[in-house]
Amino acid sequence: MSSSAQQHQHHVAGGLKATLHNPNVSEEAKLNAQQRLEEMGVAHDHESEDISNDEGTNRVLGGYKATLSNPRTSEQAKVRAREVLEAAGIQVDGGDSDEHRVRVLAGYKAALSNPNVSPEAKEHAREFLAEHGESY
Repeated sequence: MSSSAQQHQHHVAGGLKATLHNPNVSEEAKLNAQQRLEEMGVAHDHESEDISNDEGTNRVLGGYKATLSNPRTSEQAKVRAREVLEAAGIQVDGGDSDEHRVRVLAGYKAALSNPNVSPEAKEHAREFLAEHGESY
């Protein structure tokens, strides 16, 4: 590869990395940028990431999780979402509804003791827990 071609690839990779960190870019664009970086063989340096980038990654993965449960999402999109989640080390067999239930209930219970949660949200948590037969 010539020097100018290498420089071009370096600039393209830099632009794609910038896309990943830009809060004004859609999650879909960020996913596409990540895929292109992987295709180019450019490693994404997670050690130099700040916490906001980890949060962005979590949001992206959360979007893929939401895709799996959205009844309006095509089967092709669900297949892709499963692939991405599994590549990220997230099990997506869908058969773990008990674990999901436990985590949701634990989240509501945690909200009750969190001083940063509004009184309205705490009331909602109490109602949700009561509806699901949980003591708090």
